[in-house]
Amino acid sequence: MPDHRALLHHTADLAADFMDTLETRPVGAIATRDDMLEAFGGPLPARGEAPGEIVEHLARAADPGIVASAGPRYFGFVIGGSLPSAVAADWLATAWDQAPGAVTVSPATTRIEAVAGRWMTEILGLPSEAVTAFVTGASVGNLVGLAAARRHLLLRAGHDVEKHGLFGAPPLRVVVGAEGHSTLFKALAILGLGRERVELVEADAQGRIRPDRLPRLDDRTILCLQAGNVNSGAFDPFADIVPIARAASAWTHVDGAFGLWAAASPRHAHLLVGVDGADSWVTDGHKWLNVPYDCGMLICRHPATLRGAMAIEAAYLPEEAVAPKDLGPELSRRARAVPVWAVLRTLGRQGVAELVDRCCAHARRLAGGLETIGFTVHNQVVLNQIVATIGSTDFTDSVRRRVEADGIAWFGPTHWAGRPALRFSVSSWATTAEDIDATLDAVARAVAALRAEPASALPVAAG
Repeated sequence: MPDHRALLHHTADLAADFMDTLETRPVGAIATRDDMLEAFGGPLPARGEAPGEIVEHLARAADPGIVASAGPRYFGFVIGGSLPSAVAADWLATAWDQAPGAVTVSPATTRIEAVAGRWMTEILGLPSEAVTAFVTGASVGNLVGLAAARRHLLLRAGHDVEKHGLFGAPPLRVVVGAEGHSTLFKALAILGLGRERVELVEADAQGRIRPDRLPRLDDRTILCLQAGNVNSGAFDPFADIVPIARAASAWTHVDGAFGLWAAASPRHAHLLVGVDGADSWVTDGHKWLNVPYDCGMLICRHPATLRGAMAIEAAYLPEEAVAPKDLGPELSRRARAVPVWAVLRTLGRQGVAELVDRCCAHARRLAGGLETIGFTVHNQVVLNQIVATIGSTDFTDSVRRRVEADGIAWFGPTHWAGRPALRFSVSSWATTAEDIDATLDAVARAVAALRAEPASALPVAAG
């Protein structure tokens, strides 16, 4: 029998060695994708190699191409690090190798999933009757939530879309804010509801849907709202809009990939007043809950509707009253809820609130420091997102590239009001005030160095 114990212990040591370097290693990758081809390419070996040697090569060769997104100064996207308890629980779930689609296959992980889902609804202040589907992320969560919405509205109109497809189905309307996330439109395209048939509602300067521009809703309407604009972090005015949708018997779906976690914080929950009146919500565990990729959650107020949209039947599958396979699109998948359960046990209600509050405080500290350096912060920093520019577009981007080359921090480009800008997302449990100060020092040095260079040294915008 292979010596799995020695292999796994050695692999754990390699992983721990990597995690020990997260505070000091360059945040961005130092190797290119082409470099990685050289490291991992070549012909397929004719004969197998020793597992220990493979793991050694994997750790050594991949290291230059690994982005320290799990570290404390990665602000490029809304990506959390992984809490140690989440990493450990994820490893254990991998070792168990359970497929939690049916209770018969894994009583333990299906029960863990049910408990983690119930805790999720409690901590987010959502209806107790709601059920949770654990999916890859908000992209698939949007797909599942909108599939439930499609079923709900069409079934009420006398059409069973799961049986008969969209052939002969009565038309549905989809109303979305002008700054809805791109994955929402992808989900609509997959479901046959169309990207371009959407009724876009004007958004304000922060990306919030404008209630005064909302079209008349009806019982054939799916209304998509947003908790946490991808740039500004702003929230749609749920208290103003959700009651209108409920009165019209429309379905309200909320994309809250990161912003929904504000509900866990008494200090920030006011941003979500009224959101509990929606019909479906989506959020990510691999963002603010800081569990490993991939982990998203679709929460639905209407369990029977969700099961009707997602249920799978086969002669070899047991008939079970409660089966995760009937809540999401996958039959075979990993036990994503295990690290969620572990983190919620690790942090508790208070710890999750403190994590959200700490990241938001760091974002405000970072925004204030950027303004002191000379940046213009364009958004109202209500959560963990910052959009900023300094001087020209070229100068702004040069600052980003200079800081990235120094390896101290990483933040990404975006567009604000049609103009290129920088976006900072503070989402990691590991980020400290000292990390924010180190980032600001790196930015200030980059600005000073660029200002000291002749104008001709700056890149010239294309076109």
